[in-house]
Amino acid sequence: MAALSAVPAGVRSGARVIAAVVVVGATIAVVGVGSFLNGLSAVSPAAVAAALALTAAATAAAAWRWRVVSCGFGLPLRWHEAFGAYYRSQFLNVVLPGGVVGDVHRAVAHGRRQDRLDMAARAVAAERIAGQLVQLALTLAVLLPLGLTSPLAPLAAVTAVATALTALAVGVVAASRRGRDLLRREYRILRPVLASPRRMVAIAVASTVVVAAHAATFVVAGVAAGLHTDPRVLGIAALIVLAASALPLNVAGWGPREAVSASAFALMGLGAAAGLAVSTAFGVLTLVAVAPGALVLLRERFRRVPPRGMIGSRRSG
Repeated sequence: MAALSAVPAGVRSGARVIAAVVVVGATIAVVGVGSFLNGLSAVSPAAVAAALALTAAATAAAAWRWRVVSCGFGLPLRWHEAFGAYYRSQFLNVVLPGGVVGDVHRAVAHGRRQDRLDMAARAVAAERIAGQLVQLALTLAVLLPLGLTSPLAPLAAVTAVATALTALAVGVVAASRRGRDLLRREYRILRPVLASPRRMVAIAVASTVVVAAHAATFVVAGVAAGLHTDPRVLGIAALIVLAASALPLNVAGWGPREAVSASAFALMGLGAAAGLAVSTAFGVLTLVAVAPGALVLLRERFRRVPPRGMIGSRRSG
């Protein structure tokens, strides 16, 4: 871990971009470029409108989650500020390499306003981790009951192993005295949130809404791509694909998502070509749906630039 942190950020970012491009390119080479092009052409105005509405709901829920965590840390955050900042954050995460630039920007902006940069960063990290944990729990809750005879059993096993490895990593940290001290310190900081049932329920509900909205967007992509199957099947595939999107080797979500989508659809008997087409349409819809974040950026930019008359009066003064 120490060796990894010693690698310059630019090198890590470049490696991530290369890895994502290689994964997408390999998937297209195996499945066929036609499926990729079909996914691009499948995006329709109706699908875009549905994706915009669903992303707005997901953004509202995520902003609520952030506000609950932030207020639990003693950092006031008004609703409209949280909503606009979260849209901006999603847009930056999608268009810039790394996938976390928007979250860093959100934490820094809020921390500077409150003069508590450290706690603002913890609030952003805590709400994102909480969202990932709820998404993982929902994925396991859907996949594991399918049983060993399900075509998706291999993917369920991979998800379960990933969860076990995460728990093992926490256990390894807790095994050392220094690790236990670190965990205790973080728990003391998080205690105002963790010890409040009301806040924990709000975080769980908000995270569930976020996952449901993104999964519904994937279903919309499947319908737009002309896939005629049970929406519940698409919903299960969506949870798997969303989990793959969270892997660090991606650029704006592109990367493992396409490979996992093609594999999941093949296992379900729907065909890898359909999986790649739906994943491609989903990627385009996701990009378009966070475009309101660009408007937030432009509005903030114009607010920071004073009128020319004001500049002149300041100079003359």
